[in-house]
Amino acid sequence: MRRPIIMLGATVALGMVLTACGGDDGDTTSDGGGSESRSLTIYSARDSNITDFVIERFEEEYPEYAGNVEVLNLGAQEVLERVRAEASNAQADVWWGGTQQGLDAAAAEDLLEPIEPAFAADIEDGHKDPEGRWFGEILLPEVIMYNNAALTEDEAPKDWDDLLDPKWKDQILIRDVAASGTMRSIYAAMILKESPDGQDPQPGYEWLKQLDANTAEYAANPADLYLKMSREQGVLSAWNLQDILIQAEQQNMPFGYVMPASGAPVLVDGVAAVAGGDSEAATQFLEFLFDDGLRGELAADYYQIPTVEISEQPEWLANLGLQPMDVDWATIGQNETDWINYWNENIKNKG
Repeated sequence: MRRPIIMLGATVALGMVLTACGGDDGDTTSDGGGSESRSLTIYSARDSNITDFVIERFEEEYPEYAGNVEVLNLGAQEVLERVRAEASNAQADVWWGGTQQGLDAAAAEDLLEPIEPAFAADIEDGHKDPEGRWFGEILLPEVIMYNNAALTEDEAPKDWDDLLDPKWKDQILIRDVAASGTMRSIYAAMILKESPDGQDPQPGYEWLKQLDANTAEYAANPADLYLKMSREQGVLSAWNLQDILIQAEQQNMPFGYVMPASGAPVLVDGVAAVAGGDSEAATQFLEFLFDDGLRGELAADYYQIPTVEISEQPEWLANLGLQPMDVDWATIGQNETDWINYWNENIKNKG
């Protein structure tokens, strides 16, 4: 069975266990029966239900990895910070699940390994790095989430600005922003909504101050957010569509969503090989991720919107009615760190 990594501070111990992770020469061992086993370490911002499903399939397809795939589930920003901290001694081979702006930042810092997988040509420009350092796997619409046991669809807010209504004071729960690629993207998109060229973030800061005034709590992680929402410690949030649907359909959580009238920021969520890791194993895993049959299953059962068209769309996706917000992700990439740092220091919990 796969052994998930659970200690965030155990980098030294992890390095001792996974000494093979740092290069192509040391990642294969004999199992005593004449065949070679391989190891793979993945840092992932994906829901553990998805990573568990995919890794089980991967190990079935490639038995040489069986029992030797390690997954550390983190927020996307936490993955970036960990890969950055381990740059001189990479502990991961794959970064699976990161925002376009986070992956662009990592690429600019030479933290990602350029590779040439067969599927690269199928991904449109803008959904991949032109130098092959990261590839968009899915699209993540960011929407308004609500507890549908506490609110009817008619009662739920219809657009982003509706979240600022004083009637929602202490009724909004937000995933801790600084650690979450999803929330950083949503908040940056709201700043850009108020100042389209990004030159003056102050109107966006004012918008976020009003949202903070209505926010009851900032949840430490997604599981904490789901628990508090289900207990009606708050009845509204902003979150990604995929995870809302997974929690509602697979975990029986009382969650619904609203596609905002002014549009949903749509993130490109990508994958990459980590520089200094086993690029051969990483490429093999990424090729597996882009298999049409697997992507079809992930779309049908895990509500993924693939960047590369699949042979058969599930009904939910065909009828989604996605309304993308016009977002300049390049401008967000240039300013996100400064904007979120300002929010964290000057706005959070001050409303």
